[in-house]
Amino acid sequence: MKTIEDIRKSLESTYMEHEIEEKLPLIQEINRLKKEKNAVLLGHNYMTPDVFHGVSDILGDSLYLSKAAAETDADIILFNGVHFMAETAKLMSPEKKVLIADLKAGCSLAESITREDVKKLKSQYPGVPVVTYVNCTAEVKAETDICCTSANAVQIVNSLDSDTVIFLPDEYLAGNVQKQTAKKIISFPGRCMVHEMYTAEDILSVRRQWPGVTVISHPECNTDVVEVSDFAGSTSQMSKYIRDSGAKDVFLVTECSMGDNLRSEFPDRQFVSSCRTCPHMKRITLEKIKDALLYEQFEIKLDPEIVEKGRMAVQRMLGVSYK
Repeated sequence: MKTIEDIRKSLESTYMEHEIEEKLPLIQEINRLKKEKNAVLLGHNYMTPDVFHGVSDILGDSLYLSKAAAETDADIILFNGVHFMAETAKLMSPEKKVLIADLKAGCSLAESITREDVKKLKSQYPGVPVVTYVNCTAEVKAETDICCTSANAVQIVNSLDSDTVIFLPDEYLAGNVQKQTAKKIISFPGRCMVHEMYTAEDILSVRRQWPGVTVISHPECNTDVVEVSDFAGSTSQMSKYIRDSGAKDVFLVTECSMGDNLRSEFPDRQFVSSCRTCPHMKRITLEKIKDALLYEQFEIKLDPEIVEKGRMAVQRMLGVSYK
């Protein structure tokens, strides 16, 4: 359990002293409520630092958080992230009460596709296996064969006994996977509203201004962005690359808070940021987290059939990726 001084130190790299002092009483109240309610708070890498470092117990990408929460003895899971992430936590822990601080914290990528869209594709390509990126709703997961993450997408696609694979819903991630597999990828026009804003020219411009900068992009970016980057990977892979590579000047081509949250972990590195933010992620605030815990409100509820089928798609992935 972090002490107040630990939290204060984690926030010093992104907040002014008076801002930290204003946030600390609310952080303390949330941490008190966690104990009272036997709740575990999950913090996605795109949360603001006060949420990420101040009140979240388990930190990381969405799938890791859901897996880790399922292994705790908590009665309540509060997912500090967006709606599809909380749904994934419910798939992994159907017996637990799963909350989100704001039901309107959606995702442009997850909302780009419906269960009916998947059914239509399956009828157009009968017998072709369907891989869904975890950044989709539980209903979409339930209609597909196996899930993947941005970290294991190529491994999952290559594990399937088929020359052709339907890959949903991110067309940019699909394009980046296509460059690393001999299989034919059938994609869908879904995009992340943050990552689609980045262009190759953005990268080249940063390189002109900061010679020697290490560019790390997310595979939800277009292939031309990935091609001019030094490394592309999931948020967890980004952290590992920074740690292992020793890169001193880093340009993170992803959601802005990722860099903010890494500054305290890597105080000796210089992070260059274009500060592209996700408005959905930013709906999650300390005030809303406190109310969600206090009133145990905004519970994620899923049809048992969706839970069973969606969980199966995730478990199939874990069986391949974690052998």
